[in-house]
Amino acid sequence: MDVRFPDGTVVMACSLAERRENNPDRDFGLYLDPAWRPTWDAELIDWPDLGLPANPTVAATQIVKAFARARRGDRVEIGCLFGRGRTGTVLACMAILAGVAAEDAVAWVRANYHAKAVETDDQSRWVLWFARMHNRYGE
Repeated sequence: MDVRFPDGTVVMACSLAERRENNPDRDFGLYLDPAWRPTWDAELIDWPDLGLPANPTVAATQIVKAFARARRGDRVEIGCLFGRGRTGTVLACMAILAGVAAEDAVAWVRANYHAKAVETDDQSRWVLWFARMHNRYGE
C-alpha cells in the first residue's frame, strides 16, 4: 500500500505475505524482520516482533536515510512480518520527518495506513524518542 505523507513523500508499506521479489516499483527496501531476505537494494533493522530495535540509534539513522531516499523520489518499501507494528512504527517516525507533530504521529499512521498500526505502548513511546533524537541531531 502506498502511504503519502503530508509533505508529498510516498513510501510503500506491506507485510511479508505481500512481498514481491521482482517488484519493478521498488528501488530500495527497509525491512524490520530477517524473514524478508531481500536480494535487492535494502537494509534490515534488527527489531524483534512486538519489541523495539536492538540498536535504537542505528535504526533511527536507517529510517531517516530511507525517508530521505523517498523524498528524493526513490521508490522505498517498508515491511515487517505482518505490516502493522514495526512497519507502523517506522511510518510514524517518517510522518514526523514529513512534518506531523510527534504527539500526533501514531494517530496519523492509524488514520492513513492501518487502524492497528503501532501495536504496543513501547512502540508508541519509541516514536516520541525518535522525535526527540531527530530534533536534537536533525537530518
